[in-house]
Amino acid sequence: MKIVAIETTVVALPFTMNGPYTKFSGKTWDHLEILLVKVETDCGLVGWGEAFGHAAIPATKTAIETIIAPLMIGRDARDINGITRSVLHSTHLLGRNGSFVFGFSGVEIALWDLAGKSAGQPIWRLLGGGEKSMLPAYASLLCYTDPALVAENVKKSIAQGYRFIKLHEVTREATVAAIDACRGTTAKVMLDVNCAWSPVAACEHATSMKDDGVYWLEEPVWPPEDVDGLARVRQCGIPIAAGENVAGVFGFKSLIKANAIDIAQPSVTKIGGIGETVQVIRLAQTHGIGVQLHCPYFGPGLIASYHIAAALIEDPLIEILWIDMEANPFDPWVNAMDGRIRVPHGPGLGVEPDATILKKYQIGETVRIS
Repeated sequence: MKIVAIETTVVALPFTMNGPYTKFSGKTWDHLEILLVKVETDCGLVGWGEAFGHAAIPATKTAIETIIAPLMIGRDARDINGITRSVLHSTHLLGRNGSFVFGFSGVEIALWDLAGKSAGQPIWRLLGGGEKSMLPAYASLLCYTDPALVAENVKKSIAQGYRFIKLHEVTREATVAAIDACRGTTAKVMLDVNCAWSPVAACEHATSMKDDGVYWLEEPVWPPEDVDGLARVRQCGIPIAAGENVAGVFGFKSLIKANAIDIAQPSVTKIGGIGETVQVIRLAQTHGIGVQLHCPYFGPGLIASYHIAAALIEDPLIEILWIDMEANPFDPWVNAMDGRIRVPHGPGLGVEPDATILKKYQIGETVRIS
């Protein structure tokens, strides 16, 4: 099963976010952009992946087209471990955490899709998992700043069946508003501040919130590689979740060695793909650390996370962005129902993109390397 071509395609999906749009890199963020990777083989099978992008999509796309794809043409698609070692070693001088690893993550997911299709099995089965139909999800709210708007969206998400809600806010007022909105329900609130604070400030915030009932505090420290600073925040009494920004399994090893986290959060589209994510899960399990995947994605990266969680995580929570998309080529699999997601049972990822939606929302040209 030789790799004969690798294609990159970007789709931009309009969405609404139940509040005012935010700015990202100086632009209004009102479209979800997905960098899709398609791997073609000489036996006719095709695999799909998703590489981390957002504002970095042009860089990640170029990394795939100019460096990663040429290294893979002609290789045996079944040799996922060998390809991973070869490609990541060949690109290590270009960065161990950035566009080249992001790009390879998308290709590696596509290789697993191919492996499942070749075997006639879903990825969760290849990973040793048992059959599961549904997994619990949590609503990952965007940043609203206004506590009243935060409370309004928390109530709406609870009404749609979510029992876990994650905020992206940096004030205690917004957090308290969310917790108050949950009173009388079983819903719990997590807080992700996206590395907003110094360790000193993070400790002050964590101390002020330690009796508020925050389920976990995510990435409170800047820079994210300050594992000792993160460990000090953990001593304040709120469970700490982190890991989406670290480089591979050894990045998580540093977090664990420093006693910095309660919950490891590998991100399959950023860390090197499914194989590296599995290594992180195994490492965390041997140290008694919980795992919840970072996966606010919209295509194969999100669906790959379903498979990993279904197979390997004891009590998974799947992150679903709290937005309304105009359309998505991977509907209906990327949407939650009553606070849960469906796990595909077809071979590989178990999901194929809708070609009509791909064509309608594509931006730029598909690039094919062969």
